[in-house]
Amino acid sequence: MLKVSAVSYLNTKPFLKGLQKTGLLFDLALSLEIPSKTADKLLYGLVDLALVPVGILPQLPHYHLVSDYCIGTLGAVKTVCLYSQVPLDEITTVVLDYHSQTSVRLVQILLQHHWQKKVQFVAGQAGFENKIQDNTAAVIIGDRTIGLEHRFRYVYDLGEAWHDFTQLPFVFAAWVSLQPLPAAFVDDLNRSFAIGMGYIDEIVEQYEANYPSDFDIKEYLTHYIDYTFDAPKRQALTLFLDYVKDLTPLK
Repeated sequence: MLKVSAVSYLNTKPFLKGLQKTGLLFDLALSLEIPSKTADKLLYGLVDLALVPVGILPQLPHYHLVSDYCIGTLGAVKTVCLYSQVPLDEITTVVLDYHSQTSVRLVQILLQHHWQKKVQFVAGQAGFENKIQDNTAAVIIGDRTIGLEHRFRYVYDLGEAWHDFTQLPFVFAAWVSLQPLPAAFVDDLNRSFAIGMGYIDEIVEQYEANYPSDFDIKEYLTHYIDYTFDAPKRQALTLFLDYVKDLTPLK
């Protein structure tokens, strides 16, 4: 039985729904984690396959991009943002979300190459969202961002900023293994994910009570998240990883 780790966020539900509907889920030992934990499990060989933040890829000695599906966006993503009480040019410190290396690396790239703004980076700890004040901003990702736009005067969507910078989509997470997986399994996986994409309405009905009434789950899953791991996204991933090579390691 393959050991699999996936992200516990709302945007992963179509994948999980597909695994459930096709029965493939019952052939897997599946665990759900925040993105940084899925990355750790893959990095340390605790799972055979994981949906990981692509920021982890440079740390892997070798890897295989397994599926035709990913967590991506064609522009604004809505749930990966830089939040601030002051405009960008007044920000002096950025607190970094500990949930994902991708967002950490992405905001570094955008600040250096797109916004051309120097700031101090600080590692976020639990509850860091409450420290956004004065000239301190923070990158926050995932379901925790839902409704945060009402709390802060300035919200900079990192997916939108990347698109403005490169005119490319972005890949936040991909299905990755350390070793090649059987072709038949990969085919079954892709078929499951394709089927899962057809159950968005069922996902909305199942989870809408868990989110604020003004948050449109269907719009989020169909307009802000784009799941197809196509050629433009692969090009964007290559470009992102090229930029990551030149980044100064964070202390």
